[in-house]
Amino acid sequence: MASARGIEGLVNGGRAVTHEFGSSLQMYTGEEMKVASLKTGGRDGTLVVVSRDLSLVVTVPHIAPTLQRALENWSECECSLANAYEQLNAGVTSDAFAFDAALVASPLPRAYQWLDGSAYLHHAELLRRMRNAEMPQSLYQDPLMYQGGSDSFAAPNDPIIAADEAWGIDFEAEVAVIVDDVPMGTARDAARQHIKLVMIANDVSLRNLLAEEIKKGLGFVQSKPATSFSPVAVTPDELGSAWDGDKVSLQLISRVNERTIGSPNAGRDMYFDFPSLIVHAAATRDLEAGTIIGAGTVSNRDRTAGSSCLAEVRMLETLSSGAVTTAYLRHGDRVRIEMLDQRGDSVFGVIDQFVRAHN
Repeated sequence: MASARGIEGLVNGGRAVTHEFGSSLQMYTGEEMKVASLKTGGRDGTLVVVSRDLSLVVTVPHIAPTLQRALENWSECECSLANAYEQLNAGVTSDAFAFDAALVASPLPRAYQWLDGSAYLHHAELLRRMRNAEMPQSLYQDPLMYQGGSDSFAAPNDPIIAADEAWGIDFEAEVAVIVDDVPMGTARDAARQHIKLVMIANDVSLRNLLAEEIKKGLGFVQSKPATSFSPVAVTPDELGSAWDGDKVSLQLISRVNERTIGSPNAGRDMYFDFPSLIVHAAATRDLEAGTIIGAGTVSNRDRTAGSSCLAEVRMLETLSSGAVTTAYLRHGDRVRIEMLDQRGDSVFGVIDQFVRAHN
């Protein structure tokens, strides 16, 4: 395969990249791209650009060695990454190699900050009913958010490690965004512009430990083991019409041992959208580039959509029949989380994890 030459320019005040492929000339005018991080290369991994169909990757050390470095210099790296993406999709990248989800870490293997909100209030309402707790009216005006552990994320194909099944091991399927530098006090319209990448997550919860930590009133530590994110992160423009600037309107599909637990639409019943969550997080401090902000467990009020965690399934069983039949995860169970586009193709790749005991 012959490599292509990329020429960067500006068109109508926006970004553009032209590619000369033999006698044809193609123009890139958006910021569509998919990226991932290989496990190799140190604790921050090695940045790769991933083809749209998730079949090929290419390293881009001449642009940025890691995704964190690219995010810190997004205005300088964006066009070059988009150029590499277009070349990869056009089949003119000579050093591309096959994509293997087993070789990738979470897009950011670690992050300076991981903030998880609770944007789907139907989920919060159900879980509070499970604990016989009232839903404070303040949660309808101001989002709930906690700061999770971000020093090390699990890779999308790494196991969920929990020593004891009695801890109440649960998955939580979510959508998250990665931002660049967000100044303190950023307004809503400006917050939209700081969303650089979108991904999905499995924010694992140990339900029987979580209940005790909630009583302490400070935050989650033991009840929240390592979160894992999708193999691939994508720019908002890559989502096309499924992204409206505030949220992703696609179904998030969760399976346990091939049983479909739910496929709720992530754009429906999202009480606080991503700009709102960013405004909340940046109200009193700057957010550094690479900060990850999650929207919490995706949940629709339409019960036919199913659920994105087992705790919600158990609560709905209680409300329906008074008896819980669904168990929390056990060692050996398999969890798969995926989001498909309008064509039925995987957007972010699959989070595919087995539950394993701690050695």
